[in-house]
Amino acid sequence: MLVKLADFLSAKHYSPRTVRNYVSELRYLLGYYNDVAASSISQQDIVQYLNYIKTNHGVGRDKCRMACSAFAFFFKHVFPTPYVLPSELYPRKEFRLPGILSVEQFSKLYGCIPNIKHKVIIGMLYGTGLRLGELRYLRMSEIDRKNYQLKVLSGKGNKDRFTLLPKTILGELEIYYRLHRPKVYLFEGQTAGQPMNDRSIQHAIRQCMQLAGFEQYKFSAHSLRHSFATHMLDNGNDIHTIKELLGHSKIETTMIYLHLQKKKRAALNSPFDVLMGEPCL
Repeated sequence: MLVKLADFLSAKHYSPRTVRNYVSELRYLLGYYNDVAASSISQQDIVQYLNYIKTNHGVGRDKCRMACSAFAFFFKHVFPTPYVLPSELYPRKEFRLPGILSVEQFSKLYGCIPNIKHKVIIGMLYGTGLRLGELRYLRMSEIDRKNYQLKVLSGKGNKDRFTLLPKTILGELEIYYRLHRPKVYLFEGQTAGQPMNDRSIQHAIRQCMQLAGFEQYKFSAHSLRHSFATHMLDNGNDIHTIKELLGHSKIETTMIYLHLQKKKRAALNSPFDVLMGEPCL
């Protein structure tokens, strides 16, 4: 079953990470019902399993949604089961504003990093808006220094796009290159020609956040991407351009950053203040 799922996902050009995640989620489900044939697992069984991992393992909505996506794909494409209705399994959507760094916080963070590799990782995540996985697989050949842009191949949703390359990071990129001499990917691990492990990147980012004195786990790689988008809006760039730079499929996904704009919020006045004659900002 697991091999069939992996083969089907690969044939439909899902990313290696998605293949790995979906196979893992199905393995956990089949392990939970190890004495039940896959053909006998019902929708109610899946609901019971989801409640189990939420209650006993404290998993959140994103983990449950990942599990539901894996089960939905399996029971729809690999092992079609008419009585399992995938669309009814997804958790309700939650609206939560992402954590972002202020301009001052990022400046403090960037200025305290002594390791040039870690510094360039942080600078590239904030300056380009890349996802961690996209940065990890960024090849040297996809860096266009002449036009100050990066080509992102097979990003989320298997889409290619261009995003910005900050002009002011080129000097540090050159220092980093002379010291580390990457062969294929910009950030490589101990094996030349192989991308740096994502956990190693996450660990490096946590170290940098701690050096800056930020609360543990308050900011992550994705916080830098959120900060890129929010600060782009604050600087007057239009949301449709930011959508393309981030690689979002829907404008609704990008519009969350409208809630985080610092300059617009600072210029707002409560109608109560206006009524009471408080001077406008």
